[in-house]
Amino acid sequence: MDNIIFNLVKEKPQLVNSVFLVDSFDKLDKSIFSDREIDYIQHRIAQNTRLIPLNYFYHWNFIVITGCDDQCTDELESIRRTGAKLADKVHENELDFLTLIDYSGRKETTAALVEGLLMASYSFDKYKKNTNPTKPLKRLNIFNKHFKEDDIEELEIVMQAVAMTRDLVNEPASTLTATRFADEITRAAHVSGLNVELYRKEDLQKMNMGGILAVNQGSEEPPVLIKLEWKHPKAKNKKPLAFVGKGVVYDSGGLSIKPTAKSMDYMKSDMAGGATVAGLMYTIARSKMPIHAIALIPATDNRINSKAYSPGDIITMHNGKSVEVMNTDAEGRLIMADALSYVDKFEPEFVLSVATLTGSASRAIGPYGIAAMGNAKNKYFNQLEESGMRTYERIVKFPFWDDYATMLKSDIADLKNVGGESAGAITAGKFLEHFTNHPFIHLDIAGVAFVHKALHYHKFGSSGVGVRLLFDFVKALTK
Repeated sequence: MDNIIFNLVKEKPQLVNSVFLVDSFDKLDKSIFSDREIDYIQHRIAQNTRLIPLNYFYHWNFIVITGCDDQCTDELESIRRTGAKLADKVHENELDFLTLIDYSGRKETTAALVEGLLMASYSFDKYKKNTNPTKPLKRLNIFNKHFKEDDIEELEIVMQAVAMTRDLVNEPASTLTATRFADEITRAAHVSGLNVELYRKEDLQKMNMGGILAVNQGSEEPPVLIKLEWKHPKAKNKKPLAFVGKGVVYDSGGLSIKPTAKSMDYMKSDMAGGATVAGLMYTIARSKMPIHAIALIPATDNRINSKAYSPGDIITMHNGKSVEVMNTDAEGRLIMADALSYVDKFEPEFVLSVATLTGSASRAIGPYGIAAMGNAKNKYFNQLEESGMRTYERIVKFPFWDDYATMLKSDIADLKNVGGESAGAITAGKFLEHFTNHPFIHLDIAGVAFVHKALHYHKFGSSGVGVRLLFDFVKALTK
């Protein structure tokens, strides 16, 4: 992704490897096609074909019909999915550049096509021995009179952030330890202009980070708490926006060990919430958004040795509350709780947490949405829903009644770390609520963070879901 050059074209380009975006046949410039091509295009449009390739032997041209047919529920998402099909053609024919010519009259259509094209073009193959590599797409020219340089730059930044997030999540746990995770985020922070602070194990002990330290007890790798901050000199918000992302770089389940099938096997992805928050902060800083934002990412693995924490243990958290451990596989909420109570000292406008927290959320809504809950005002949830539909990273708001908090009561501590067999996603959110005194939103991305079977522009592995959603959300809030 870093190697793709984005170029805003001011004059009508040559018609080589061009992609024509039109919302109807009538909008197409007929003068550039032969009569036989026109007949072919009309025939394909009559068959409701959204992507029409034209092979000129030495180059290709493509026609993309934007609009929305009877089968789609969202026009821009339909265009993204067409962009994914375009990516297949680009790679199949080893095209190293494309020129997008948008006759639709809206910059959103071009942006959606680019998103689908680039997200579908992503691959994580650093560990493959590929003897016959295909030529990657090197240049993307955009001809759209509504597009400006700022639009190009923002689109490029967001796509780079999504790719960075996917790279982090796809990296094996054998190489992406908590320390390496912090190093990679620090590198991205320096590129983007973020301020970064790392709290090592000795710091966490002094800070009484009981949750992080307990989860880390069974590991030979030390934990780290990553703090990212962006404060524009003309920040519009007086109180910072705060984000907390789960950074469990590998989760065995601890002594409450996981089964294997699609459970422990893919637990390198259990830091996807932390990677998402890092990607979000990267976009905020790179785009120089006029806001103040703080992010915390507690990072550790959850392993097993003779020192590992056990069911029945009592942990004293950063805010002084005691937690009875009922299940060591409910570890993400323990490390995030410490981060949430620590970020409270910055008096945020609201706190938003992101985590692959529960199988319950995944079972409830599958790979099609994000479970959202919290006690923040409806305006935040309404904006999240709007952003979710714009980016098609949709949220489903779960109830957050206090009745669920009663399921976390412990006989010997302030609360338990699990609530029982039912409503697991919600009780996990209610657990986190105990550790912040500010308006709170929780996003459980367990069902969408890692894709086991290709779905449109999400190939196998990390999806990067959450970065585009939250960037759009923050941008809309601070307009």
